[in-house]
Amino acid sequence: MRTEAPLVLAQAGADATVSTGEAVAFWVLGPIAVAGALCMIFARNAVHSALWLVMTMLSLGMLYMLQQAPFLGFTQIIVYTGAIMMLFLFVLMMVGRESSDSVLEVLRGQRLMAAVLGIGIAGVLAGALTRALTDVPPAPAMNPWTPEGGGAGGLARVIFQDYLFPFELTSALLITAAVGAMVLAFTDRHSKQGKRSQRDLVEARFRGEYERPSPKPGPGVYATSNSVATPALLPDGSIAPESLSSLIESTPTAQLQAHRKQLESRAAGSDTHALLDPEDGTGDGDAPAGAAATATEDKA
Repeated sequence: MRTEAPLVLAQAGADATVSTGEAVAFWVLGPIAVAGALCMIFARNAVHSALWLVMTMLSLGMLYMLQQAPFLGFTQIIVYTGAIMMLFLFVLMMVGRESSDSVLEVLRGQRLMAAVLGIGIAGVLAGALTRALTDVPPAPAMNPWTPEGGGAGGLARVIFQDYLFPFELTSALLITAAVGAMVLAFTDRHSKQGKRSQRDLVEARFRGEYERPSPKPGPGVYATSNSVATPALLPDGSIAPESLSSLIESTPTAQLQAHRKQLESRAAGSDTHALLDPEDGTGDGDAPAGAAATATEDKA
């Protein structure tokens, strides 16, 4: 009993006929693929654009299977649709799907250049398609299970017998690249300490974790003292009047000394919770000033 090779669309010549099922499948999947590609181009949302591209790739995979190329069809669906497009969606979800690109032209004349290149590519594709439909003779029927036929069986034999070591080496490199990308993208959250609040920093200063409990003085004329009452000096050594605090200058010295002694008595014998008010358990606004006053001497 003689069996002939199945007829595919790429092998259909002038004297060959295409079955009704193949024609129906082509005219159903073809418009779906074209519509998905157009929607992918004109979609405003990046996630929607990626989903339209998934539909186009699924249609192309089915068309490959229709052309008696099951390995290519399944590769199209598994690799491109199942892996690469899911990776695109994952990246879009991480970056932010609500972020929109600027409508302003960064490069002058880029729209005109894009239009010219698009028309040129369309002309090249139209010429290649016209030549393929008119001048190229139909290809002879080939066994898809041989390496020459491009089938899954022959391709698997070439990969896993003739080129096994390069194939495994490529797989190891891809796995290493994926692991490296995950290590670079995600840091170990358990090893990093959380952000310390201002209250924690103050308590840490008084516990002795830092060199001094008060902040360091700023640069310039205040470098010799951390007191607010220290005035700024002019180039000739005199005091700048605008640097004097009106509140400190207008307050009597006796009142300032009494207030300072009161703060020193409250700060004496304090522990790590010395900044707490014993009545309501909240921080006292004057306690840090008192602690700073007892920490360093006024050199004015």
